[in-house]
Amino acid sequence: MPGDAETTKRGYDLRKRMENMDQTRQAVLQAARRQLEAQGYRRMTMASLAAESGVTRQTIHNLFGSKRGVLETLFDAVALEGGMERMREVMTQADPETMLTAFIRVFCNFWEKNRLLFRRIHGIGAIDPDFGEIIEARNERRHAITLRIVKRLNRRGDANEAAAILTALTSFEFYDALAQFGKSGAEAEAAIRRLASTAMDA
Repeated sequence: MPGDAETTKRGYDLRKRMENMDQTRQAVLQAARRQLEAQGYRRMTMASLAAESGVTRQTIHNLFGSKRGVLETLFDAVALEGGMERMREVMTQADPETMLTAFIRVFCNFWEKNRLLFRRIHGIGAIDPDFGEIIEARNERRHAITLRIVKRLNRRGDANEAAAILTALTSFEFYDALAQFGKSGAEAEAAIRRLASTAMDA
């Protein structure tokens, strides 16, 4: 029937548009990552992203809204690639000690997998307020999780102080410092676990 053929064609066209849009998004995000690692945030512009990814600036605006939108989406993609989806499993652990160990492991693996990118990101965040806000929002989410873990552990002492310490211990800056001074990924994770355990028992 003509109507069925027309519906099928519209469905096919929609799928193709969605596929093309997804490919375009990926091209822009890959360009953003390359530019961020190579030359930093200030030199990364909508024009430079458009030129490298082979699309127009308007297309990038349509897909992401703004330069900040590109970065937010890039960070989400990096988080997904880095295994942050495992946090759902971590937070459903019945044993709080297991939860703490798994939490530390997820973040150590995450930082290790993208050290070059995160070193660039955190360096830029220290001098660029807009960029810093994006990083701070994610740090606040991590702190909220550490507070939940600390409360589950039900140890004596100030829960807010213990959560602040755990947040610091699981930060990229702390992990990167250990790695820079010769610690392997496994050694850095073990050191953070020891320090976290000591802090939780204090």
